[in-house]
Amino acid sequence: MNSPGRIELPAAPVAPRRRFVEFLLGGGLLASAISFLYPLLRYLIPPPAADLGSDTVIAGRVGELKRNTGKIFRFGSKPGLLILTAEGEYRALSATCTHLDCTVQYRGDLHEIWCACHNGLYDLNGRNISGPPPRPLEAYDVHVRGEEIVVNRRRGA
Repeated sequence: MNSPGRIELPAAPVAPRRRFVEFLLGGGLLASAISFLYPLLRYLIPPPAADLGSDTVIAGRVGELKRNTGKIFRFGSKPGLLILTAEGEYRALSATCTHLDCTVQYRGDLHEIWCACHNGLYDLNGRNISGPPPRPLEAYDVHVRGEEIVVNRRRGA
């Protein structure tokens, strides 16, 4: 029983404001934990590699390019560069710079392939001739079939 002179009060229910604040704090902690763990999980479990598509693509049509010009085309998930040289020869290379994966372009005034990111230069065979690119561009085989310009990935020897 009660001791003399002591009055017991009924337990007060938790105030709704306090529950709301606890909900906000708990939600904030949960959101913080997720924001730290998500990048870690994305790093540990990378997404599947994109399909590069086939080894053959139609890069353009005959007559589409003027002499000494180039054109970017899609080669699977990567860009390719189709060039019609001043001599009338078609050449195709990867349009991804080997330095920092920037997209390269053909400079008709220089007769070279130029990367605007760090001023890297390649010759028409894809060899790096100046700037920071460490490796040559990947070269592709070009065939004219009727009115289509077909580009094939070269097979390793």
